[in-house]
Amino acid sequence: MAKHDDDAGISTDVSEPEGANDIPRPGFVYLFGRIVLSTLARTLYRPKVIGRKNVPKSGPVILASNHLAFIDSIVIPVTAPRRVQFLAKSHYFEGHGIKGRIQKAFFTSIGAVGVSRGAGQAAQEALDQSKRILDTGSAFALYPEGTRSQDGRLYKGRTGVAWLALTTGAPVVPVGLIGTDQLQPAGKIMPRFHRVTVVFGEPIDVSGYGMAGSGKARRLATDQIMSAIQRCSGQEVAGVYNEVPPSGRVERIKRAVMHQERL
Repeated sequence: MAKHDDDAGISTDVSEPEGANDIPRPGFVYLFGRIVLSTLARTLYRPKVIGRKNVPKSGPVILASNHLAFIDSIVIPVTAPRRVQFLAKSHYFEGHGIKGRIQKAFFTSIGAVGVSRGAGQAAQEALDQSKRILDTGSAFALYPEGTRSQDGRLYKGRTGVAWLALTTGAPVVPVGLIGTDQLQPAGKIMPRFHRVTVVFGEPIDVSGYGMAGSGKARRLATDQIMSAIQRCSGQEVAGVYNEVPPSGRVERIKRAVMHQERL
């Protein structure tokens, strides 16, 4: 398998990963969960959805969204006009007993696929898993910021979203979630009664930026995607990555000098 290295030190496998047929497709549990959750949402929370027609009805598509609350991963599948899959921490599917079975059924019902999370090789493996999902012709949702925004600002996008789009040729639909942090504030398990808005922007074709093996192409494509998300969400732009501050002087210098690419 051919790999391309860029000046950021990121090795990206641009060949087609094997095992696309092993990806679980949303089935009965997903459809049942979607019907139940959609009915509850329309009845109790009445979400305002804008631009549903911008999501292609078939074929692979990436839904790239801002991220404000845990419940975002429920709001997107419930409001999208087609089945959506996304990655979730593998331990959600590995529990034992009644609680473990209920948890696994719930995450399956909202279209989640288990994967190990982390940096470096774990991040690349997550991207490969994401590509396999897109190779099945599915709609795949992700959060380019990497994690939830704690202050409501929109953070710098990690380039994995561009790698996926440039590798698969799938269009990117920017998604703006508004009010989900009020629907489910940090630390709260049960959502409050708060109306949210979901904005699906016009599809973006990033193929003009170049090949997936180019760090410059990935960065430029990611920046365009994040700008489109900001127009949908109306958030203030943070201009930095959403990550734990460097713990010491060496780490601060390393980040300032190396400008390492975040996947």
